[in-house]
Amino acid sequence: MPADRFVVLGLGSVRSVWTRDVTSWAMSGAIAVDFVKCVSVEELKARLRGGRTHSVVLCDGSVPGLDRDVFALAAEFDTAVIVVGESERDWEELGAAGRLHEIFGREDLLRSLEAVAKPVRRGEHIELIPEIADDASPFNAQVVAVTGRQGSGVSTVAIALAQAFGSSGRMGGLVVLADLALDGDLAMLHDATDIVPGVQELVDAHRTGRPSNTEIRSMTYAVPHRRYDLLLGLRRHRDWVTLRPRAFDATLDGLRRSYRMVVADITADFEGEDACGSVDIEERNIAARATAETADLVVAVGTPTLAGIHGLVRTIDSLIELGVRSENIQPVINFAPRSQRARADLARSVAELVNSDDRANLASPIHVLERRNLDDVHRNGTPMPESVCSPLLGAIEAGLRRELTMAGAQPNVDDLTPVTPGSLGTVTPD
Repeated sequence: MPADRFVVLGLGSVRSVWTRDVTSWAMSGAIAVDFVKCVSVEELKARLRGGRTHSVVLCDGSVPGLDRDVFALAAEFDTAVIVVGESERDWEELGAAGRLHEIFGREDLLRSLEAVAKPVRRGEHIELIPEIADDASPFNAQVVAVTGRQGSGVSTVAIALAQAFGSSGRMGGLVVLADLALDGDLAMLHDATDIVPGVQELVDAHRTGRPSNTEIRSMTYAVPHRRYDLLLGLRRHRDWVTLRPRAFDATLDGLRRSYRMVVADITADFEGEDACGSVDIEERNIAARATAETADLVVAVGTPTLAGIHGLVRTIDSLIELGVRSENIQPVINFAPRSQRARADLARSVAELVNSDDRANLASPIHVLERRNLDDVHRNGTPMPESVCSPLLGAIEAGLRRELTMAGAQPNVDDLTPVTPGSLGTVTPD
């Protein structure tokens, strides 16, 4: 038996004949192929991320959900894609490396494999972070919740933060942007063609079990240009009834153990039974309430207008009323003016208007300048401008380190700054 074999991931439709043929050839040793048959696009994505090296993805062109994201994910793991079947779609433009007729023989398959893929030596695997395989050593991700009034640019700030963390290199590519708002916009802003799976399916999976890290990550969509995964939100506002409180708490825990950083876009409505006497209102707001209470840092976004500052202050007051400490809240003023004096006036207004005894502990606002053509960035799926990401990352990381220090946790070794011997001076006996 040869040492090198092609490892093939197969995804066929229910009527595909070629999957049975390839399975038979591989099992009988007629071709040097390890054939792994997948039953859905989600399983295919999970296996690509699972840690094993694959030579090629062999997929039927009629499978629903086969799109650019699948091709991009395969390319991310250096796996070629061969599409089987006649179709008018331009698969090469989407990223396919080759095509096969729906009826093909062993020699046809081998020629295609040799043309676009590399055999895998037995025992070879992708170099991954040790914990990524599954639940043996789960993560305990930090959570950053982003909230604010509608129209203040909350989703854009959340996208910029997720991209900044994903591109920093310290997260190992394990950053997820979760759309947990009642009226989620992230699917639209990412031009998502698929609407399932999303947060509803993920919460439902936690109602009766504990999905593995791989299963949780398979319910998200890779955004390779921005280096994070996306968890789609509710498909309709009324779908909040599917988010049961305990299942949602388990879902947050599942995201934290599956990723190194969770950035959550939440609605700025935190009313509960204590405030309004309605259990239904509290359950409608379960995503915002549970995420804000769990988050290591809550980013409150506002705009530099009269109504914008009013909305920002009310959001901060609502968070403090929920029980979030003021030092764990980071105000952000989006579309900020360039004038330093104007920025100082805005920061002073926020500090004076917040209705809390410990408002002195509230961090100074981060000012994010207005950028033109952001709609084109969202439409084309290109990376967010550094001028939007950079101001956010430094201040948010500082806030997270402050939270770790106040909680008595040990800082990450990667965050420590080495000291040059002799740079601190000397101590004399006197």
